Amino acid sequence: MEHLLSEWTLLAAGAFFAGLVDAVVGGGGLIQIPLLLSVFPQTAIPVLFGTNKVAAVVGTSSACIRYARAIPVPWRVASWAALAALIGSWFGAQTVAYLPKETMKPLVLALLVAVGYYTFRRKDFGKMEEHSLPARLIVPGALLTGGLIGFYDGFFGPGTGSFLIFAFVRWFGFDFLKASATAKFVNVATNLSAIVFFASHDGILWSLAAVMAVANLSGALVGSHLALRHGNGFVRWLFLGVVSVLVLNLGWELIRV
Repeated sequence: MEHLLSEWTLLAAGAFFAGLVDAVVGGGGLIQIPLLLSVFPQTAIPVLFGTNKVAAVVGTSSACIRYARAIPVPWRVASWAALAALIGSWFGAQTVAYLPKETMKPLVLALLVAVGYYTFRRKDFGKMEEHSLPARLIVPGALLTGGLIGFYDGFFGPGTGSFLIFAFVRWFGFDFLKASATAKFVNVATNLSAIVFFASHDGILWSLAAVMAVANLSGALVGSHLALRHGNGFVRWLFLGVVSVLVLNLGWELIRV
């Protein structure tokens, strides 16, 4: 009993930190999933992925609401991107059975390096809103962005929040805060889609997910507060930090093989 309590305490602490980071720039799965895998090595991976998604969606939803109250969220882009992501995530999860996830790692690693390099070199990137796509391309662009990244999230996942933020800054002209807020809304859609899929196929550790969800929610409240208080500069540097960790993590996994 004492051992179980210590494991759940560790997972709750990890979920808090994951919620904090995820609320700002995404990447909470980098913290929660390795912890779940280490504590439950014998449990089927899809079950742990589903448990992670339940914990994450609560914090992500909270951050989304917090941002919406404080800054003007571009709902036209967010809603169309979220709809496409909802569908894309489902099909991405279905594709796992036909294509090994390992095939994605080199491509994702290269994309993350490019995203990090571009963001680091352009010091003004995401600090203020710039020109966006022409009006006639806003909805198609949102659908394409949401669909592609949603599919990726359902199929593989690491870096989804970072890719969304980069896309919203680079192609829609948002600043980092607005891009992060929009990404949260889209992430809620991909998480819900994944939860439905995992719950109907492999199951979820609901009691543990509930505990982690409360901790993740607490972290998300702190994270969104920090982002709104410290602004685009803080979000930019945390974004670069998360991208760097993703690059190192994927690079290490490729080297080990």
